[in-house]
Amino acid sequence: MKHHLRRIVERSIIYQKSDAHFLVHATSGQPLESEPDAYSPKSTSNSILNALDAFYRFSRPHTVIGTALSILSVSLLAVEKLSDLSPLFFTGVLEAVVAALLMNIYIVGLNQLTDIEIDKVNKPYLPLASGEYSVGIGVMIIASFSMMSFWLGWVVGSWPLFWALFVSFVLGTAYSINLPLLRWKRFAFVAAMCILAVRAVIVQLAFYLHMQTHVYGRPAVFSRPLIFATAFMSFFSVVIALFKDIPDIEGDKIFGIRSFTVRLGQERVFWTCISLLEIAYGVAILVGAASSHTWSKCITVLGHAILASILWNRAKSVDLKSKAAITSCYMFIWKLFYAEYLLIPLVR
Repeated sequence: MKHHLRRIVERSIIYQKSDAHFLVHATSGQPLESEPDAYSPKSTSNSILNALDAFYRFSRPHTVIGTALSILSVSLLAVEKLSDLSPLFFTGVLEAVVAALLMNIYIVGLNQLTDIEIDKVNKPYLPLASGEYSVGIGVMIIASFSMMSFWLGWVVGSWPLFWALFVSFVLGTAYSINLPLLRWKRFAFVAAMCILAVRAVIVQLAFYLHMQTHVYGRPAVFSRPLIFATAFMSFFSVVIALFKDIPDIEGDKIFGIRSFTVRLGQERVFWTCISLLEIAYGVAILVGAASSHTWSKCITVLGHAILASILWNRAKSVDLKSKAAITSCYMFIWKLFYAEYLLIPLVR
C-alpha cells in the first residue's frame, strides 16, 4: 500500500513539473521545442557570420582592396625579366601586403574610434557607431593589429617596409587622434596631405624599394613608370581626400570638421574632383603616347581614354542632392583607383 501511494505521489510531482514547464513557455510565447535552438549549429553559424560581417565593415574593405592591389602593382614595377616572377617575388609581395593590411586596419579602426559620434550621423552602419563593437573591443583590435604589423615588418628585416609602416602609423595616428596639435583631419589641407603622403608617396616608393633593394638586392632606381605612378596617384589621392567628405557634410558641420566640402559646398568640391581626375587622365594619355613601346602606347592611351570617358558620363548623372548617389559615386572613384593600378605596370 505504501509503495502504491509513493508511485502516485511521484507521478503527481512529475505532472506538476511538466505543467509548470509548459506554462513558462506558454507565457513567454515560445514553443517547448524552441529551447534547444539556442545551442543549435544554425545559431552558432549565424553568430560567426554576424561577427565576420561586423569585422568586414570595421576594416573598410574598399581601403583593404586598394592597399593590396597598389602594393602588388608597384611590386611589378621592380620586375625586369620573366624569371623575376619567382617564389622570391611572391614571398616579398606577401610580406608587404600582410604587414600593410594590418596597419591599414589599425588606421581605419582608430579613425572610427575617434569618430563614433560623427559616424552615428554619417556612417551609422559601422560597428562602433551602431554599438555592435564596444570601445574596448575597438581598442583591442587596433592595438593588436598595429603590434602584429610592426612585428612582421621587423621580422622580415626590410627597412623600406618597416619605414613605410612606421610613417603610415604616425600619419594615421596624427590624422585621427584627438590630442593637442593633432587630429589633423580637422584641417582640410593637412588632412589631404596626409592621405597623399600615404597613398601616393609611401605606397609607390617604399614598397617599390622593398622589392627592388630588399627582395632582389638591386640598387634603387627611380624608373619612368615609378615616377608616373607617384605623380598620377598624387592627383588621385587628393581627389579621394576631397571626395570622401562630400557625403559626410551633415555630420562634419555638426561636429566642427572644417572640410573643403563644409567650406565650399558639395557641388563645387564634386566638380573640382572630377576636373582633377580628368586632368590626370589627360596627362596619362600624353605619357602613354610618348612611350617607345607600341604595345604600352596602345594600352595606356586607350585605357586612360576609356576611364576618362566613363568618369565623365558617370559624373553627369550624379544627383548631388542625394547622399546615396554621392556615396555610390565615391565608391566608383575607388573602382577607378583599382583600375589605374592594373594599368600602371603596363606603363613603359
